[in-house]
Amino acid sequence: MNIIEFYFDVGSPYSYLGFHQIQKIAEQYQAEIIWKPILLGAVFKATGNNSPMMVPAKARYSMLDLNRWAKLWDIPVKMNPNFPINTLNAMRLITATQLFAPEQFLTVLDGVFKAMFGEPRNLNELSELLQVAQEVGLDVEQLETWLIDEKVKNELKFLTEEAVNRGVFGAPTWFVNDEMFWGVDHLHFVESVLQTV
Repeated sequence: MNIIEFYFDVGSPYSYLGFHQIQKIAEQYQAEIIWKPILLGAVFKATGNNSPMMVPAKARYSMLDLNRWAKLWDIPVKMNPNFPINTLNAMRLITATQLFAPEQFLTVLDGVFKAMFGEPRNLNELSELLQVAQEVGLDVEQLETWLIDEKVKNELKFLTEEAVNRGVFGAPTWFVNDEMFWGVDHLHFVESVLQTV
């Protein structure tokens, strides 16, 4: 079976679009997705990159571009009015679910992405994040333990460092057969590779 590695941060609106679209591609080409949560802020710091949302002209264009892709793929998207959002706790939640409750992983990830860019909520507030987690079926008391679990912290740090070491500088980023593809505008190249392997 073909493997697609997907590095993402729920604070990235393009990762939100990529989350939805890569699942369709994986199903079409019978590929397995290896989900790799990372801290995009740490990647930016390590690589000297910055969010396009921090540059006014890029931010304006990015919103136009984001909506074009969302319309093309019929994915509802709304920019979170609380942006930028510190995603540390959200990414720990995602990582913890992957480690300790993998059967709930996609449901939880979908719920967090929806709360970020589908029906935006203020995920800067831990209480709001915990509410989202509860709504998708996680136990809040268990989750509070997970958020400070050293295994969770270490796994998220490891995946973030792994991403940087592999040349990742932004999200979403995919790897197929060790070939890197950055951004939703390169997903057609992901499909091309999957057609030939």
